Order: sequence, then C-alpha cells, then structure tokens
Amino acid sequence: MNPYDPNTEPGTHFVADALGVSNVSMLNTTYHPDDPLYRAATRAIGAAYDLDELHTCVTHAAQDAHWLLEPTARGELTRNLYAQLRTAIPKLGELLARRNRSYDQLVECLSEYQRLLADPDAARPSTAHELGRGQRSGRDDDWAIEGDRQLRALEVVELGGLRLHQTSIGENAYVADEMGRRPQPLAATVRRMVTDGLLHQDTSTNPYRAGQLLSLTPGGKAALRAARMTATRVSAAVRRSGAPANLGRPAHPAAAPSAGISSTASHPRSR
Repeated sequence: MNPYDPNTEPGTHFVADALGVSNVSMLNTTYHPDDPLYRAATRAIGAAYDLDELHTCVTHAAQDAHWLLEPTARGELTRNLYAQLRTAIPKLGELLARRNRSYDQLVECLSEYQRLLADPDAARPSTAHELGRGQRSGRDDDWAIEGDRQLRALEVVELGGLRLHQTSIGENAYVADEMGRRPQPLAATVRRMVTDGLLHQDTSTNPYRAGQLLSLTPGGKAALRAARMTATRVSAAVRRSGAPANLGRPAHPAAAPSAGISSTASHPRSR
C-alpha cells in the first residue's frame, strides 16, 4: 500500500507507486555511497521531495489568491485588493511553472534509477561537477544538500530576510523570503544545514506566523568563502584550458523516461 497522499505528497507518492516501495527516503540505503545506484537513488529521493515541497508552496499560494479572488468575483475590487492580486497571481504562476519543471526532473531521475536497476554496469555520462563532488556522509537526508543546493542556500541566507515557517496544518515546513526577491532553498536543505551548524535559526519568534529568521553561523560563513574560492579557481582553470563554459552540465541530454514510467497516466495531479 502506498503510504503517501497524492494530493499532498505527489512526488513521494509517484516514486513509491512506480517502484513499489513504502519508504522513499530509504531508497538509497542498500547501496554503498560509491555505487552509481546510490547516487541515482539519492537524486530520485531529492527530486521527489522537491516536488512535494513545491506542491505545498503552490497550495499555499493558491489559498492566498483564493481569498483575494472571492471579493473580486463579487465586484469588490478595491485599490488595495488590486495591488495584492497583482502580486499573488504572478507568484502562483511562477510556482506552477517551477512545479512542472520539478516533475520533469523527477521523471528523469527515476528513469535513470530504473535504467541502472536493469543494467547496473551501464556507463553514464560524467560531469565535472560530479567528479569534483566530495564524499557524502551516507545519511538518509544527503539528498537535501546534493549538487549545489547547500551553496545556493548559503548565498540566499547571506542576503538576509530568509525565514523558516511552519504550517498549522500537517506541520509542513517551508521557506519564505520576506522581500519576495528570489527563489528559496528547500526547507529540508535549511534544516539539514541548521543541524550541521552552518545556519542559525532564530527560535525566539513564532514559526507559524512570523517565521524564524535564518542567518549564517561562523561555520556557514567559512563554508561560503571556501565554496566561492573553489568556484573562482575552477573558472580560472576552465578559462586557461579553453574548455566550454558549461563544463558542469551533462555531456548528453537526459535519458527519456523508461517504459516503467508513464508521463501521462502516472502524472501527479494538482488540485
């Protein structure tokens, strides 16, 4: 039985349904971190939770827009209401677009994992980013800081105004920028980095309404400086070698969804 609700957890429900598993977060635990199947499973886990989180954000944005649209439908369009609508509706459209991209990414990750399950010795295109990635810790939440998620989160927190919120229904966490200026990192990424001592979470404020402000710890500042220095050295090396600027991207397009995944029948449905 699939334990995930497709209406609230479409990503994890999709993975559990496609693979016949009951705990998506445990998908990579039977593999060694050096095994390509471990990396593929970890990416699939991350993509599933990415989709779940974006789906939650879409739901919140739709709820915000709904209470604005009701009086508008009755012809009660005040200047203040109009200004709020101009902000709420584009935000909802942006989140829906991001959710669609997240679903496509999940299909690609799951297709890759299924392909490797069928042929574990299959060669995969390598990327400079993968080759340069450090050893993972083997924790179940390693997916939260896979790729450049941690660096992007450090950069966004450094700009200030990022808060971790908690919903009163379901206790779901989400991250919001009080200035509304940029995409936010995943709540799971933020929580992992708080646990790792890279971010400080101000627990003196209410997580349900005001949210809890995030800031860099001394360790987070040091990690950000180190990451920037590494990026500078890599860019300089690329310029000296004359290699293309998109060295970190896969050499080949992502594989098309395998026969085990239907891009229509299994598509998580938005509500």
